[in-house]
Amino acid sequence: MNRRVAVAAIIGLIVFIVVAVIISQSKKGTNVVGEFKSEASTLYNTAVSLQSKGNVEEAVKLYQELVKKYPQDKRAADVWYRLAKVYAGSNLWTKAKEAYSNIIANFPNYENIAEVEKNLWDANVKIIFSPIITEKDFTYSVQPGDTLGKIAAKHNTTVDLIMKSNNLDSAMIRVGKRLKLSTIKFSVIVDKSQNMLTLRADDEIFKVYSVATGKYNCTPVGNFQVVEKLINPDWYKEGVGVVSADSPENVLGTRWIGLSEPQYGIHGGAAEEDLGRQVTEGCVRMINTDVEELFTILPRGAEITIVD
Repeated sequence: MNRRVAVAAIIGLIVFIVVAVIISQSKKGTNVVGEFKSEASTLYNTAVSLQSKGNVEEAVKLYQELVKKYPQDKRAADVWYRLAKVYAGSNLWTKAKEAYSNIIANFPNYENIAEVEKNLWDANVKIIFSPIITEKDFTYSVQPGDTLGKIAAKHNTTVDLIMKSNNLDSAMIRVGKRLKLSTIKFSVIVDKSQNMLTLRADDEIFKVYSVATGKYNCTPVGNFQVVEKLINPDWYKEGVGVVSADSPENVLGTRWIGLSEPQYGIHGGAAEEDLGRQVTEGCVRMINTDVEELFTILPRGAEITIVD
């Protein structure tokens, strides 16, 4: 009996020691996590204070340290947002895009997610309209006999985009000049139920626009192509005839993007109050600044899909 009691006592002691070690390690882990949280909070508060005092460079260093060390911290989304704003303010558009993209990918429930999406779309436009070379671009050397029209047609882009992204004031180009060209295949999806036009770059959303579509759901659905592009188009009004581009009665606005469905297209001339509504005679209508942006990017032949 004494031997059994001794063995039991030894086993009990071993169990006690093991439990004590587990509890100790657990407490240590809790303290470490607490220290991590405290450090992240200190970094964040210090960075915000520095930024508010105008010491942006030092604030950015701390923000970058925080998201690197604590990428899942609850403050990380706000830190990325603050970094994006700083980058955008310094015209560092690729960095701004990366920051906005990080928020969307990792923090979809961020309170400012709608504004983040809009800012990302604006960054996309800033980048493609600039000389910035991304993985979606390449540099082309002008060859003898080249014109911007020939180059645009060969590489499935537009003359307007080539001029815009290369800061060209004239379509005249010299042999040997190096030009930024985009390799992106752009397409459009119009959702009539939402009155939204989504410009897609390959398989990704590039920008989303609010538009007006046909009343009584009369805008045709299906798959179409861009077959015509006109600047300051005249408008033919039934019973009246041709309405010139400079007439206030012309509903087409500053751009016309004609579709392979006869008499239908995407055009300007929308008032702000038209957006998000079904008020047109069947075409997709945008505000002039938006359709001019789209016109610059979309080449002839681009796919346009319209869905209910």
